[in-house]
Amino acid sequence: MELCPCVKNILLLDFEGKRVASKYFCDDWPTNGAKEAFEKAVFNKTQKTNARSEVEVTMLENNIVVYKFVQDLHFFVTGGEEENEVILATVLQGFFDAVGLLLRGNVEKREALEYLDLILLCIDEIVDGGIILETDANVIVGKVASHSTVAEGLSEQTFSQALATAREHLARSLK
Repeated sequence: MELCPCVKNILLLDFEGKRVASKYFCDDWPTNGAKEAFEKAVFNKTQKTNARSEVEVTMLENNIVVYKFVQDLHFFVTGGEEENEVILATVLQGFFDAVGLLLRGNVEKREALEYLDLILLCIDEIVDGGIILETDANVIVGKVASHSTVAEGLSEQTFSQALATAREHLARSLK
């Protein structure tokens, strides 16, 4: 048993199960075809659930998958069967909240595709090589904004506006 929790992948799929963004951190799915098949299996298993208000957990192919939906996007984090669901759910919630902050609460496929580079940077700030680095959405967004030259919208915000946006998003996620 490893001492450090590991993430196998982070997925962002649309309402049809098509890939919007994904990052794999292990060799369990060595080809793009295997990755697409896994994504389809995850989507098919979870599409009939109502994971809009809370994080849901399921097992698939000896993996723990935690997931949450908003608008037309489906967020997934996968770990091995020995991983702690609470830790995986924390990673998922951090990713979910960071994307919400980056997209200023307008979390939908069209907006996600427009800011795909920021979402991919967000994934890189959360997990590196399967090792969890950060789960606090505000820290993640701060790091993404500092690395990104295309984050004009984020850099234009004053500190108080950014804090108000973060507070509003947190209040909505707690409801």
